[in-house]
Amino acid sequence: MNFKLKLLVAGIALGFSASSMAADPIKIGVAGPFTGGSAPMGVSMRDGVKLAVAEINAKGGVLGRQIQLVERDDEAKNERGVQIAQELINKEKVTATVGYINTGVALASQRFYQEAKIPVMNNVATGSIVTKQFADQPENYIFRNSANDQIQSGMIVHEAVENRKFKKVAILADSTNYGQLGREDLEKALDKKGLKAVATEKYNLKDVDMTAQLLKAKQAGAEVVLTYGIGPELAQIANGMEKLGWKVPLIGSWTLSMANFIDNAGKNGNGTRMPQTFIQEPNTPKRKAFIDAYVKAYNPPGGRMPSAVSAAQGYDSIYLLAAAIKQAGSTDGPKVKAALEGLNEKIDGVVTTYSKPFSKDNHEAITADITVFGEVKDGKVVPAK
Repeated sequence: MNFKLKLLVAGIALGFSASSMAADPIKIGVAGPFTGGSAPMGVSMRDGVKLAVAEINAKGGVLGRQIQLVERDDEAKNERGVQIAQELINKEKVTATVGYINTGVALASQRFYQEAKIPVMNNVATGSIVTKQFADQPENYIFRNSANDQIQSGMIVHEAVENRKFKKVAILADSTNYGQLGREDLEKALDKKGLKAVATEKYNLKDVDMTAQLLKAKQAGAEVVLTYGIGPELAQIANGMEKLGWKVPLIGSWTLSMANFIDNAGKNGNGTRMPQTFIQEPNTPKRKAFIDAYVKAYNPPGGRMPSAVSAAQGYDSIYLLAAAIKQAGSTDGPKVKAALEGLNEKIDGVVTTYSKPFSKDNHEAITADITVFGEVKDGKVVPAK
């Protein structure tokens, strides 16, 4: 083969490889618990993410490339989350990752993304520290579009103390990072009102009897029970109160909206209140389209999303990320991060319309005024009156 021909063949080969590279999919990791007690949140989040990706890909993708999801089940275990983070970064070469349901898993795993300069969009985990873990570093790659625990704890205490005039408050929190960090935020919010809980009790995952904790709260004269927990154990609180014949209001973090609380508590869950960024009600055209698409795609029992908040925030997280990749004109981590910190485009999400949701110093897309109270009523969450 003569020299000119060799050059021509090399040029054609290079052209082919360049064009195939341009068409390579954009890989985005999805990490969350798809099995176990936190699964209603993890599965709903993943399903919301998949809906958004299907819509974006149907319209041509981002930068002319399709989005490819790389899903991993972290089982709500910190050590599994760490393994997955390393795999998604080093083997799968993801552009970004969305997910994290459990605060503990987020805190254990996201340091690998920070070191690799790859953005993480926490779309469910709410521990106040999550986006502040690397706030002392020059660049922070950790973002969030869920209502953090400072927002929620402030709302919960305001509802109990200001709106409903209770002065004797009990706190029941699970032993996870989420439960204990949330308890601390509740205590800080109470302290601002000049109050201290009359009883503060802890329980473990898989506990089936809350009698001891509830008796202490009852004997201390609690007029309301505030909760911070992640799983089906929340229903044991409502059911335990019924067994004791002790009926005081239950107000807690957003997880009280999960199907495994509502179904396991039955009538004992009625009246329970919790902060919500999204309630499964078709009160805007965007929300109606999202709910209809979700129900059609996944056919959840009774047409009710296992965790509507997780599904909606999962959906929106992909649109925020896609807008940043488009604005950056690149999948390069530092460029995508910089674009997220200065998004030009308004994003019409199902939780809210996001207008400049992030800045260099603020990686929290959700504010208190976006968050509302939901109430359990006959098997579903409705807006609290």
